[in-house]
Amino acid sequence: MTLLRSPTAIPKGIWALGLVSLFMDVSSELVHSLLPVYMVTALGAGVASVGLIEGIAEATAMIVKVFSGTLSDLFGRRKLLTAIGYGLAAITKPLFPLADSLGLVFAARFIDRIGKGIRGAPRDALVGELAPPHLRGACFGLRQSLDTVGAFLGPLLAMLFMQTMAGDLRAVLWIAVIPAFLAVAILVFGVQEPASSHPASRARVPIRPRDIRQIGQAYWWTVGIASLLTLARFSEAFLILKGQATGLPIASVPVILIGMNIIYSLVAYPAGRLSDRIDRTAVLKAGIALLIAADAVLAIAGDY
Repeated sequence: MTLLRSPTAIPKGIWALGLVSLFMDVSSELVHSLLPVYMVTALGAGVASVGLIEGIAEATAMIVKVFSGTLSDLFGRRKLLTAIGYGLAAITKPLFPLADSLGLVFAARFIDRIGKGIRGAPRDALVGELAPPHLRGACFGLRQSLDTVGAFLGPLLAMLFMQTMAGDLRAVLWIAVIPAFLAVAILVFGVQEPASSHPASRARVPIRPRDIRQIGQAYWWTVGIASLLTLARFSEAFLILKGQATGLPIASVPVILIGMNIIYSLVAYPAGRLSDRIDRTAVLKAGIALLIAADAVLAIAGDY
């Protein structure tokens, strides 16, 4: 019963951040579920070009995350940085249907991932500050669940619109603009930054080498493991292209992401609640074991 009642105790700001994630993911995944096929069929890109664009884009997001978290600590303006990140993502969405070359697609993906890198750390810090201590895991889990609901709604809408618009890729990509700007509006008007983000008595100085040395060993172990898991993660772009290569019609290719993200959204919130009740390390280990099993299944199932 606690698991069922607890969402009502979660602060409104957490729900708003969850909806921001939901709508932006609807927009982004609608684009991403069609973009690899769009690049290959409409723009004449090869698989290597798709991999290069995706690799640079994702690496950019990872690098920017390091600096955005530090800046949010330095200035104490987590909502501002979060809004800048989501705003950059929103303004790139019209570039995809306008693109007539891989260069513009690359620029749009690059800016979009800069936005993702900027918003990730300050948004998570904002969730941590808004969350009651006894519901912290539930708050993070709820935001992640809503994020992942958007991640499977986006491909689902892409598939539906591809059917109703006779496979017009550009027209469907234009639809992604609407939820992106709606997400920014919810963030600007629906989230209030807590006073704890603006410590008046603390001198704000950039992070220094001695500050890094003070970070505990457990943190670096976590970062190292997360880095290895990132290397083990299959790119959705190649899964989509694999689906097309095995005979899925273009209009049905997004079903790959739909199935993946439905499972993700159903698991994220209960896993967060479970981490409030038992050792968080045990939950993390279970997730790592499942990732290893999934990679093994993909390796055995076919030529990936």
